[in-house]
Amino acid sequence: MVEVGQVAGLRSRWVPVAAFALVGAATQLVWLNFAGVTTVAAERYGVSENAIGWLAQVFPLLYVVLAIPAGLVLDRWFRSGLIVGAVLTALGALLRLIGDDYSWLLIGQLVASVAQPLVLNAVTGITGRYLVEKDRATGIAVGTASIFAGMVLAFVLSAVFPASADLPVVLRLSAIFSVVAAVVVIVALRKRGSFRVERGRPDRSALKVAWGDPLIRRLCVLAIFPFGVFVALTTFAQALLEPAGVSGGTASTILLVNVVAGVVGSAVIPVLVVRRHAESALLVISLAGTALACVALAVEPGVVVGFVAITLIGFLLLPALPIVLELVERRTGEADGTGAGLIWMAGNLGGLLVATAVGLLVDHPLPAFLVMAAVALIAVPGARALRSPIASL
Repeated sequence: MVEVGQVAGLRSRWVPVAAFALVGAATQLVWLNFAGVTTVAAERYGVSENAIGWLAQVFPLLYVVLAIPAGLVLDRWFRSGLIVGAVLTALGALLRLIGDDYSWLLIGQLVASVAQPLVLNAVTGITGRYLVEKDRATGIAVGTASIFAGMVLAFVLSAVFPASADLPVVLRLSAIFSVVAAVVVIVALRKRGSFRVERGRPDRSALKVAWGDPLIRRLCVLAIFPFGVFVALTTFAQALLEPAGVSGGTASTILLVNVVAGVVGSAVIPVLVVRRHAESALLVISLAGTALACVALAVEPGVVVGFVAITLIGFLLLPALPIVLELVERRTGEADGTGAGLIWMAGNLGGLLVATAVGLLVDHPLPAFLVMAAVALIAVPGARALRSPIASL
């Protein structure tokens, strides 16, 4: 892609961004349908809690494999790539309705997980193609918020429909939402964006531009740790808190509040951080605060500590995402899809590794929460070291 430039008279087109927001939310809804009802779903389908956890873990697993190819596709055929992602998300949600058994759930999750890189990698590209430069930071925030909104919706459904008999209703509602989102994005992307043009054939230049940037590489390494903790927590919080007397419905509510706090933090914290050029400080505070919250969950699990600690984690961790993606959009330019893909790939690799480790400890909450605390704490020195390169940007 190449920049068309700030041609006089061109204005931002927000409809494609809003359509992307729906698809972004759909991917997260399908991903996290079972996060708040892990135990209930395991009983209904006759499998282990760890097996239900894998319905979510296949998403980061395939993201690691497909992130770069998806980014290259988006950098060359942006509209087609995003539409394919929307359609596959809807198809995966529909496949889960064919049979009331674990096999169809896994098949549907696998199809939807293939779609996720094509959608999430597009969060910077949709703004670069349809918004003028002054609106792009806001567009990235909107796109990122839609991802969080999908998480919120998943946890709302788990809280409203916590029983085993309610799971088919949750799956039907998720399928309807995903199909509507796919239709909307197909209609919204009929016209090309005004600010970048697609060259129509893939090459490796986008990957060279993105990976050749030292700041992008360091952000990729750092992303492994907070992403890993967040994915593990959203996947297994319900199962880890159950021995402390936290019901499935309460756990879903806690996770819902966690993401809502993240949305609020994302609306407030990035503004303050950018004004003060304090991106590195935010990352340090986020990681250290997350480590302390996980220690609290390990030592004194329960409803009150669960609410406070997990809400704090959401408020501190989620605002880091729009800040990092905005840095990527500014640094990579025409390779924004691949640059975003590198960040998402690293984060999902962290999610896969940490969630797998926590899944093995799902029957032992104390060490499971301590593992998450250690992962967050290990990344603090790396976050501090980013202050100079970010300041130079």
